[in-house]
Amino acid sequence: MKYAIIIPDGCADLPIDALGGRTPLQAANTPHMDAVAQQGVVARTDNVPRHLPAGSEVANMTLFGYDPNKYFTGRAPIEAAAQGIRLGPQDWAVRCNMVTIEEQIMVDFTADHISTQESAELLADLSQAVDNPAIEFVPGVSYRNLMLVRGTPQAPAPFTEDTRTWAPHDLTDLPVADHYPRGPGSDLLTDIMRRSVEVFANHPVNQRRIAAGKRPATNVWLWGQGRSPALPSFHSRFGLWGAMITGVDLLRGLAHLMGWDCISVAGATGYLDTNYAGKGAAACEALKNFDIVCVHVEATDEASHEGRHEEKIKALEAIDQHIVAPLHERLASFGEYRLLILPDHPTPCATKKHSHGMVPLAVCGTGIPASGATYDEVAASASPRAFERGWEMMEAFVRGDW
Repeated sequence: MKYAIIIPDGCADLPIDALGGRTPLQAANTPHMDAVAQQGVVARTDNVPRHLPAGSEVANMTLFGYDPNKYFTGRAPIEAAAQGIRLGPQDWAVRCNMVTIEEQIMVDFTADHISTQESAELLADLSQAVDNPAIEFVPGVSYRNLMLVRGTPQAPAPFTEDTRTWAPHDLTDLPVADHYPRGPGSDLLTDIMRRSVEVFANHPVNQRRIAAGKRPATNVWLWGQGRSPALPSFHSRFGLWGAMITGVDLLRGLAHLMGWDCISVAGATGYLDTNYAGKGAAACEALKNFDIVCVHVEATDEASHEGRHEEKIKALEAIDQHIVAPLHERLASFGEYRLLILPDHPTPCATKKHSHGMVPLAVCGTGIPASGATYDEVAASASPRAFERGWEMMEAFVRGDW
C-alpha cells in the first residue's frame, strides 16, 4: 500500500463577492481534486483547538495525528529542528521575522519578501548590537529566521508558558501597539525588537532596497517561542516510512521530528512562484522508496495573506494540474493506494490571516467508497463525516476507516 498527502496550505476560505459568492476552491478549475472527491469521500476536520493559535504549527501537527494538547510547545523549535539545531533542556527558540512597520501599522510581515542574503546581513549586525553570548540569530529563508536563547540551570531563559507573542502575519494592515510581547521574558524580546529598529534604520541593505523601490525591513518581530518538543515517530505509530516535500522550514522541522526524510526540490520557494511541477515529479519518484509521501504547498496561504483571491485560484489550479494529477496517476500504478487532500487551517482572503474552524478534505483509494461529490467547503459541510478532534483523522486515513 502506498499513501500520499497533498496540503494546499490555508486554501479553505469564505465566499467572496467578486467570485459570485463562491470560495476560491469553488471558483478554481480543479478537475483532478474533484476526481479524488468523486471517487472517494469528502469530509471535514478541525485541526486547531480553540485555545491554541490558529497557525500552521498547530494545524500540521494535528493533521499528522499528533494531539497538540500533548506535544505542541511553540513554532520556533519546530523550525529549529529543520535546520538540525539541537536545543538543550533549558534552551528556547524564537521565530524572528523581518517585517515592515510604518506608523505602528504592520504593513508587510515579509519585509517585501526580503532575500535570504539581505536578512543574514541585517541579523549579523543586530547580533553585534545585542552582544549577548546567550543569544544567537540563525538566518533562515527570506524573512523567516530564528533567534536562539541558550539557558542553563543556573541562568535559565526568562520565558515560561505564560509568555505571550503574536504572529505578524495575523497583524497585516493592523496596529501593532497592543501586540508586543507580554509576560515572562517580554522585556528581553521588546528590547531586541527596539534595538533592531536602530540597527536597521540606515543600514546599507535597506538603503539599497529603498533605492530599488522595495520596502525596507524596519525591524525584527519576535514570536512563536518554545522549547523542543518530543514526538513519537510516525513509523512507531503507523508503521510507515515517510518523506516530506515542502519549501518552508516549519514542515521540514515537523518531518524531522516525526522521523521522516525531507526531499529538496529546486525552485521550491514557499511562495506563489514555487516549482509546482518539480514538487509533483519529486513526489512521484519518492513513492519508489517510501510508504507515504507528503507534498506541502505554501502558495495558497501566501495569496490569502496578501488578500489576492485570483492568485489563490491560480495556485490551486497549478496544484491540481502539476501535483494532484501526476501523483494520483502514479499512486494508482502501485495497485493499492490512498490519496488525501486537505489544508491545515482556513486562511480567508478577506481577513488575510489564519482562522480556527473546519477544513474540507477529500480522500480516495483502496477501501474508500465513492461519494460523487466535489472538493470544496460547501460539499464538505454537507458530509456526515467530521473529525472534531483533528488528530484522529490520520488514523482513519492510514487504516482506511471511512
